[in-house]
Amino acid sequence: MGRQARQFSKTGMYHIVFRGVNHCHLFEEVNDYIKFLDELKRVKTELDFEIYAYCLMSNHVHLFIYEKNIGDIVKVMKKLLTPYAGWFNRKYKRSGTLVANRYKSECIEDEKYFYSLIRYIHLNPIKAGIVDNITDYEWSSFREYKENNQKITNIDFMLNALSKNRKAAIKNFLEFHQKIGNEEFIPTYGKKKSEEQIRREIIHYLEGKDPNYIATLDRVTRNEILIGLKNKGLSIRQIERATGISRGVIQKCCQNRTVPN
Repeated sequence: MGRQARQFSKTGMYHIVFRGVNHCHLFEEVNDYIKFLDELKRVKTELDFEIYAYCLMSNHVHLFIYEKNIGDIVKVMKKLLTPYAGWFNRKYKRSGTLVANRYKSECIEDEKYFYSLIRYIHLNPIKAGIVDNITDYEWSSFREYKENNQKITNIDFMLNALSKNRKAAIKNFLEFHQKIGNEEFIPTYGKKKSEEQIRREIIHYLEGKDPNYIATLDRVTRNEILIGLKNKGLSIRQIERATGISRGVIQKCCQNRTVPN
């Protein structure tokens, strides 16, 4: 069965997510993060698009991109991922695919998600338990907004909407990011759940642990969790893609078994 054709956003806005294949790291050291951002800057000089937010995590990346010409998102991601993957493979003497499957591109058709998506992207390091203070995380666009220092990100679009006075706008921006609560940016686009939505559901089920944590457990505990996820309505394919555990293992442990909710 062929791949489903990509959908292009009517607003030109996309939430891009891509991960390392088999949950491998995309960044091993500081210079890798720097290299990726350098590639991102390079592509911005070659193509006409804007970045409203980004966050580089060790094994996945979030980008909030606005394309000015419909369909350019494909060119942007190809020009970004292909050179970086080649550089990374040469540096670490590895071969094969670096990025798992295709990158995920969610069309942001409703502008009411604009602010919450930016906050969601910036809060990833806190929700992952990497830092306690959002300012401490170096590899996101948060500092560009806070320091009024536009390096890669178009900070003007959001800050100007918050206030015409830049100092007041930054104050409003920081206060907005303190409203963490239980917010999850999981817009529903039709009935099909995105990989990010499935991942967040599993993290919630695991009380904050990453989905690939399941594979490190003993067989009995692992199987009980897999059965629980299946009973929560996730398909075997969805569980496989999120956890990296093979479909055969999931099918075998879930067959004719249930666990209490």
